[in-house]
Amino acid sequence: MKKHLCWLFFFALAIPSATLHAQMLSLPDGGVNQKSWAGQRVGVTDIDIHWNAPGVKGREGKIWGTPVAHYGFVDIGFGTARSSPWRAGANECTTIEFSTDVTIDGKTLAAGKYGFFIALYPDSCTLIFSGNANGWGAYFYKPEEDVLRLTVHQQKDLPQSREWLAYVFSSPTERSVTVALEWEHWRIPFTVAVDLEKTTVASIRSQLSGGMGFDPPSMQAAAQWCLSHNVNLDEALVWAERTTDPMLGGQQTFAALSTKAGLERKLGRTADADKSMQMAIDKASVLDLHGYGRQLISEKKYKEALAVFQQNFDKSGGAWPTHVGLARGYSATGDLKKALEHAQAAAKQAPDDMNKKSLEAMVKTLGEGKPIVQ
Repeated sequence: MKKHLCWLFFFALAIPSATLHAQMLSLPDGGVNQKSWAGQRVGVTDIDIHWNAPGVKGREGKIWGTPVAHYGFVDIGFGTARSSPWRAGANECTTIEFSTDVTIDGKTLAAGKYGFFIALYPDSCTLIFSGNANGWGAYFYKPEEDVLRLTVHQQKDLPQSREWLAYVFSSPTERSVTVALEWEHWRIPFTVAVDLEKTTVASIRSQLSGGMGFDPPSMQAAAQWCLSHNVNLDEALVWAERTTDPMLGGQQTFAALSTKAGLERKLGRTADADKSMQMAIDKASVLDLHGYGRQLISEKKYKEALAVFQQNFDKSGGAWPTHVGLARGYSATGDLKKALEHAQAAAKQAPDDMNKKSLEAMVKTLGEGKPIVQ
């Protein structure tokens, strides 16, 4: 008898309770709700959303303003909350995470992970970002944990009903993206924007503090990004100088030297910039110089561009694509006759059908007495 009691006592200690099993075991939900996630990168900022997606399941027209997705704040029972917004999904708390500081429709929100709720109304929605991202639905919602609230206006006329609730990213730019909850015929959008320069420079500094800080191509890319965005120029010049310093493993390539020259020019160091640019030109390939000439044309520096195209032509003995460059340079400075001559010569050199057709169109335009579009 004692032996049997010992075994019963052992199993009572060793076997977890049914409740503990339910908390630990992950099983398919049978299609009741779909565990979902979506993400987008804006600049260097990652946006990650996790939610459980309920389905319409024949309830079209009976979703909004009903217990399925209730209006305002209500007592939903259970938990500790007595006045809760909609959980913007199903089951666990919907969460949204930002890897850097962002703005939501112009309102500042710090980097971090948030519980996401929506207080729905017939013609507006209050978006709620809560500091508690670990709750179960809205059963334990506390308004004092709200970090940000803002009002948006929903669209209620999606042409095709969306069966499963989804978070959709659209209209991306390098600085912003639109995020929208879409379900049934409703769409609830908001815009997430980033401070591109601030976040990117911080990311660059962090990356260059490790092994990349000894890698000239990485420093070159960092310096070039700052140059093209006209930001952090003094530090970018330090990176460019390291990139071109042979003592630090750098190489004096056209790309590295021209980036250094561009930074020096923007910082008012004209003599240094001229010297660095001449060194870059001396190292340049035919395509390097052609690209530099195109850059000067885009900056409306037409005479300087023509001089670079001419130098490229003389240096390479008229190799492809130097006639193309001179056609563009002469067209930009108003000498359409010479531009036509070089366009015709370039058409004979075209290395493939795509370039040939493009140059034939250029010849036609110039032959009609019109400048080419640069």
